[in-house]
Amino acid sequence: MGLFDKFKSGLSKTKSILLTDVRDLFKSEGRLIDEEFLDEMRAILIRTDMGYASAEEIVAEVAKNFRGRVVHLVDIVATWKVKLRELLAQDASPIRFAESGPTIIMVCGVNGAGKTTSIAKLAAMFKSQGKSVMLGAGDTFRAAAVEQLTIWSQRLGAEIVKGEPGSHPAAVAYRAVEQSVAQGIDVCIIDTAGRLQTQKNLMAELTKIQASIRKLVPTAPHEVLLVLDATTGQNGVSQAANFTQSVDCTGIVLAKLDGTAKGGVVVAIRQQVGLPVKYIGVGEKAEDLALFQPDEFVDALFADVSPPAA
Repeated sequence: MGLFDKFKSGLSKTKSILLTDVRDLFKSEGRLIDEEFLDEMRAILIRTDMGYASAEEIVAEVAKNFRGRVVHLVDIVATWKVKLRELLAQDASPIRFAESGPTIIMVCGVNGAGKTTSIAKLAAMFKSQGKSVMLGAGDTFRAAAVEQLTIWSQRLGAEIVKGEPGSHPAAVAYRAVEQSVAQGIDVCIIDTAGRLQTQKNLMAELTKIQASIRKLVPTAPHEVLLVLDATTGQNGVSQAANFTQSVDCTGIVLAKLDGTAKGGVVVAIRQQVGLPVKYIGVGEKAEDLALFQPDEFVDALFADVSPPAA
């Protein structure tokens, strides 16, 4: 499945609602762009969880271009697409690999966000690129997380470092990096305990983990990825803002996009947090991870909205 098709599949729930709502705006052949139309359009955009500010920018663009005119569905969709590409614009953001030695990736996020599965998907991606992978099971306070990561390591043929239940996550991270350096591993991915962004003491542990990694590799971690659950919508924006205060996040992995009608949250994250969205989870399988590309994302979102050209 190509990137466009992965996005299209992952956005199916968001697209379904958007498709219905947008077409309802145009029950007749054309529609006068007045305040009533703009209010209806604003409500549709906000329902996708893109956030009020982003929705307002799109509404303002439509008003500037078409107020007082009778327009058709294709005109509005074209304007939405242009503005969304502008709002989502970011530099190409694949993983930044270390110039030498192992690339260290630290992964954080709240419990239930899809963190462990996202780590497995990242590992599968690196393995498919011919890279060796070491996993660090740093979520030592949740036995199920260690067990799940161990099962994935066996499936993927990746090595794993584990600690005793309840041991300090920073110690596991240190050992994982130490073994990666000693064995010439290409990529070391370190899991961290899932924690709520409001738990200040636990959030502070993320900083300790980062510090322990830097004792061995001063320039690491090369990436700190925050896994957000797309189904939480705007709450994910709050999570992102709080995590970035505790650790130097470099990008976001948006998990469970296929399970939500709130795909617009990608726009809110880009606008309100400023971190690049690096990857999107679009299914349950190990290969269901897509590098985020704004143009492909927007095209997939509206693939079935505008009528085909005559």
